[in-house]
Amino acid sequence: MGRIEAESPNPIQRAVRRLIALRPSAWLLSRTIHPIDSTVFRASRGRITASSVFTGLPILSVTTIGARSGQPRAVTLVGIPDGERIILVASNWGQQKNPAWYHNVKANPEVRVAHDGRGDVPAERLYVARELAGAEREAAWGRAVALYPGYRGYAARAGRDIPIISLEPATAAAADLNRRQENRL
Repeated sequence: MGRIEAESPNPIQRAVRRLIALRPSAWLLSRTIHPIDSTVFRASRGRITASSVFTGLPILSVTTIGARSGQPRAVTLVGIPDGERIILVASNWGQQKNPAWYHNVKANPEVRVAHDGRGDVPAERLYVARELAGAEREAAWGRAVALYPGYRGYAARAGRDIPIISLEPATAAAADLNRRQENRL
């Protein structure tokens, strides 16, 4: 699977980013964009989403396991590249509640990420999610707002601490967990 990259937005994409950060736009998009993005993502075999075309943001399809249903749930999200890991921001468009996908990854941290499709299907990779805290969270938040400044407005409107999730490749996450367990012994 190709590495996730954030490209510099063109002037139109910068204007769209400012527009979608506004409360009315965020309200409307929170209710409409996921089905649109999912349809475009499938139709393009994982190459693009409507959001990625209009904003230039790196958009991926994240499949979680439902916290209550146990069923696979796919959602398109901004994926902030950070080396081998991907940062997700549980902003929920600045709403007061955390998004459903956040509760899903807390209950079932193994997720599948698809993006950068080539051929007949999107490239897919297994990741392990963990919530960031402290200095690590602040550094990831800094990367997020550098990529999309609208997150600051979402945080102000939400009136809650917006969770930041790190997705680490499953093999790297397993190795890191083993190191942490060995250090405890």
